[in-house]
Amino acid sequence: MKILVYEYVTGGGMAGSPLPPRLAHEADLIVRALVNDLGELPGIEVLVARDPRLPPLAGPRVIEPLRDQDGFSHFLRAARQADAVWPTAPESAGTLLRLVRSTLDLGRRLLGSDIAATEIASSKRRTAQVLASTGLPVVPTAATPEEVDHVPGRWVVKPDDGAGCEGLILLDGWAAAQDRLRGAEGRLVAQPWMAGESRSLSLLCRNGDALLLACNRQEIVIGHDGVATLAALEVNRFGDPDGSLAELARGIARVLPGLWGYVGVDYLETSAGPVVLEINPRLTTSCAGLRPALGLNLASLVLALDSPGPLAVRGRLLTGEPYRIDLELRDG
Repeated sequence: MKILVYEYVTGGGMAGSPLPPRLAHEADLIVRALVNDLGELPGIEVLVARDPRLPPLAGPRVIEPLRDQDGFSHFLRAARQADAVWPTAPESAGTLLRLVRSTLDLGRRLLGSDIAATEIASSKRRTAQVLASTGLPVVPTAATPEEVDHVPGRWVVKPDDGAGCEGLILLDGWAAAQDRLRGAEGRLVAQPWMAGESRSLSLLCRNGDALLLACNRQEIVIGHDGVATLAALEVNRFGDPDGSLAELARGIARVLPGLWGYVGVDYLETSAGPVVLEINPRLTTSCAGLRPALGLNLASLVLALDSPGPLAVRGRLLTGEPYRIDLELRDG
């Protein structure tokens, strides 16, 4: 089986535009981890869409954009050469959703979440509404000034379809959050700042069920201008002694049964327990730490999801060693 690994930033999606070094570095961690995992599996030919401005990859068949070819045309050309496509892209501007739709339109096997789940998870407001309607803990999320509760303290404003810390800014007070939302026409959301530690879950999902692979710590730095940056990750930093995180994962999967394969969930660990911030229906940077932390081959787990039986993994789930991924770029 020919599998195309397509990651938007490193795969030619930004052809004709400058490549942000930090984004390219983070994205390349994902690509290299997945390519290494796939390369160990028998019967798999790995194809990788690759921006020629990046260092070469050894092993897989690399497909570079043709001269003057736009990013989406390059994706379609690469996908036609594969039997299955593993797409990773930001949710911004419907990019991930477009790749999912196009993969299915081409008749290729999609190694990711379906259209319905991707569409909901691509919007922080819709995600919050869907989860809250079933009683799952989620940060209150407003998309209009009228929806902003007059909760004292700091507020977070960020793009409704942003990925991670993209465009996130910390503001003083609900009135400042209202001002930011005015004229945004639903492109932004506002959330009250909640005390807690930033964490994420790495999940394996299928047909309304989920298996918790790792619980990760996110090291987020807030600059003097209020802009947030993800500086580092500690994959498999925490266990789940009472099973509450595993139950939260299963609850999310029941609400969004179209989540499939690897899924990331960002949440806050508060004094009252975990509170969900967003769902990422795609590979996240944390997946690059699953092998060194837990000895897992993520690709083999995902490709085995078509097999019957309950979700299960042999290995050291939540009992391995933490693995730190430093995302700060340093000269030299």
